[in-house]
This record gives sequence, C-alpha cells and structure tokens, in this order.
Amino acid sequence: MLLSATLVASPVLADSAGSIAGKIFDSTYVSVPPIGEDQAQVVYYRVEEGVQRKGAAHVYVDREFHSGLLPGGYSAFCLAPGSHTLGAYLDDTPDYKGKRSDLYQATLQGGKTYYLRVREDGNTFPQPITRSEAERELVTTRNQVHTISRASSVEACRHYDYLVDESRFKRYELSSDVLFAFGASGRQDISEAGHKAVRGLVNELRQDQAQVRHVQVVGHTDPIGDEADNQQLGLDRANTLRDLLIAGGIPDSLISTVSAGNREPVVFTCYGDRVQQVACYAPNRRVVVKVELGKPVEL
Repeated sequence: MLLSATLVASPVLADSAGSIAGKIFDSTYVSVPPIGEDQAQVVYYRVEEGVQRKGAAHVYVDREFHSGLLPGGYSAFCLAPGSHTLGAYLDDTPDYKGKRSDLYQATLQGGKTYYLRVREDGNTFPQPITRSEAERELVTTRNQVHTISRASSVEACRHYDYLVDESRFKRYELSSDVLFAFGASGRQDISEAGHKAVRGLVNELRQDQAQVRHVQVVGHTDPIGDEADNQQLGLDRANTLRDLLIAGGIPDSLISTVSAGNREPVVFTCYGDRVQQVACYAPNRRVVVKVELGKPVEL
C-alpha cells in the first residue's frame, strides 16, 4: 500500500538515532534544523499515555531492523528520497515478521520530514501525523538509544546552515542566581528580582504567543557537587520556570523542559576556596529558554 498520498510532511526534526551504552532513553525531543533536498527525514514515535501494549515495537526500514520503541520513545532518522518500506511490529519475536511480511511502502520526498506514530492495535501500518499534533505528543518523548540500527538504508542526517531561518528562533537566558537561592529550585526559593525577570519573560512570550510553536526550558548548573545531583537540580529549576510560564498564561502544551546539568559550561575552571569557586562559576548557573516561532500569517 502506498503512503505517499497520505503522509503529512513538514521541515523539522530531532536528533539522529544512535546507541549509548547503559541507557534506554536520551534527550527529550526538540525541533532542530531542516534537511536538504538530498534526504527525507522520519520521526517515528510511540506515545506514553493511553492504552499501551507491552514490550517494544520493532521498527523496520526496508526489511531491516532499525529500533525497538518503548512507550514514550522516539527515533529520528534520514533516508535517500524515494520508495521505502516502513512498519512497527508489536510481539515481533520470535518470527520477526518485519523482515519479510506485512510491509507497507512509502514514497518519501527530499527535504520533507514525516511524523509517524506507532499503532497500539496490532496494525503495523505507520500512522502519519501532522507536525503540530505530533509535536504536542512529542513534548515529553525521549530519544530511544538502547539499540543499534541495522537498517543499511538509514543515513546520518545532514543539516545545512543555509536552511536555518534564525528569525524563527529566540533565546532568553536567566541567571539562576537571580532566580533562585544557591542550590535551591522551588517556587518558594525565587527572589523578588527573579519574579520580576520571569514577568518580563512572560510579557515577551505573550507578545509572540500567536506565533510560538515550541518553548524549551533548559536548566544549567555549575560543576560544584555531585554530577547526578546537578542534573536533577537543573531539571527542577527548569520545571519550576515552566510552572511559572504556565501560570503567566503560556499554554503548557507548548513547553518542554530538560537539564543540561553541568555539561555545557561557560566558565570551565575556577580555583580558590568554596566561596571563590561559587562566585567564579556563577555564569554557569542559568536557565535558558529557547523559543521556536512559526511563520507569521500573511494577510
């Protein structure tokens, strides 16, 4: 069955699929730059909510295993434009039907991104989803990284700088030291200066609200202390800011959160006693808000 007439495409995608030892999921889905005409791009995902079948959904590309998606996981990958077979199979073992039977063919166009959702009713046919609906469901979905793709037709996605419309993105950076007391992350820990900064951000976002497609809140910490604790602190701070944005009128469906922990420093090495290090590492303690805008409507 041909999908070319029914798949819905739009020029946006997430990280390429891969394998990271010891991990099942990696980063939360975010939109990234589009691809060129020399590739087609696919985001295959499985929602976490609702009635879910047990086990992984094995995704096959051109009769070769690509990924085993669990609820709440996604895989993003690129292919050469043209005809490909795609499908996701629940209860696939031990027959591995995706290698030889019940396959569905799609004609993928270069420069397009296709959003496909796993069906939970046992139908292996990929369910095409519009970008707007898919990205609402993908807000909390995470990159599935525990398997290695064996699909030889899957390519590393090539993103070209000239395709990026920087006018569609805005970036705001708030100092964690302004927002929170040192080491704290709750709403009760936010200073008056922090509340003022958040109100200013909300006003900025509300001015663009008709065009806002996605808001990602990223928490960053300094390297002082335990790395796992820093990772959680960054996420807690991002979640608190998310709650404040929602309270300010920004729709929760538009906002996702993630922690960078101490992995993206501005200042790399500080010396001295603890007080001196805390002061030196201050630029690393921040919350970054990345806003993607849609194209304005032409009247």
